[in-house]
Amino acid sequence: MYASLLSALLLGVLPLVGMSGQSSAVEYLAVAPPARTLELRTPLSASGVIVVDAESGQPVYAMQATMQRPMASLTKLMTALLIVENHAMDEVVTISRNAAVAIGNRAYLPQGERFTVGDLLSALLIASGNDAATALAEFHSGSVAEFVIAMNERAQQLGLSGTSYADPIGLDHGTQYSTPRDIALLTKFVLGKEELAERMQMRWERIWSLEGTEVNLSHTHALLHKSHELIAGKTGTTDGARQCLMSTFEVGGRQYIAVLLYSIARYEDMKSIMSAMSTTLL
Repeated sequence: MYASLLSALLLGVLPLVGMSGQSSAVEYLAVAPPARTLELRTPLSASGVIVVDAESGQPVYAMQATMQRPMASLTKLMTALLIVENHAMDEVVTISRNAAVAIGNRAYLPQGERFTVGDLLSALLIASGNDAATALAEFHSGSVAEFVIAMNERAQQLGLSGTSYADPIGLDHGTQYSTPRDIALLTKFVLGKEELAERMQMRWERIWSLEGTEVNLSHTHALLHKSHELIAGKTGTTDGARQCLMSTFEVGGRQYIAVLLYSIARYEDMKSIMSAMSTTLL
């Protein structure tokens, strides 16, 4: 059933509020599909790509968009969504040792110090902090393992039929994967949450623990620091996933979501897409 709902969304469907009060997969049809299909003249290095109209959800370009691949830190989109759906921004989280020593990219949150949920979401979405992801997962579910169960349940509710989670971070794992189409759909839900959308747009931010420790954050999306057309984004990189990227940008007064998986030159790929959009779709 969810697969058919997802297909419907990508033909022009917006989300609905289900009986639980959380967003589900289908409510009503959008009325403004893109006028043309994107034509790319420059080959992309990414093996999985989708570009969708952010309002209607209709794709304007897709390449192996339903094939499952590792997604690296694009995993954190689901981590963030679960947190914002269940917690207030002023709730307080203590950084455990497990979170403080999380492997991979970190925001360097001091063990034992306390941060608000809102500030940890900033560390998660701006700096892509694995320590922030672990701390939020433990806070929500008591353990990372229990949080992963919640992630997969929410994925099913949203109709992400090609997605499976193994941790809240995005490390390489045999049961952690998604598709460009699923990630584009998830991004629509994430950007519908103001608390998340505004953080994904921030180039820099500064947060403080309740104990007074300052933590400086810089967005990991390099193009976001340089391009005025880009609105928001999220990066992901592991050996297994290569370079992954989600970007939202505006062309001709309309907003689009682009997802790249398994790229070796994600920023060049994204610039090629944006250039083609400006010449093909205007």
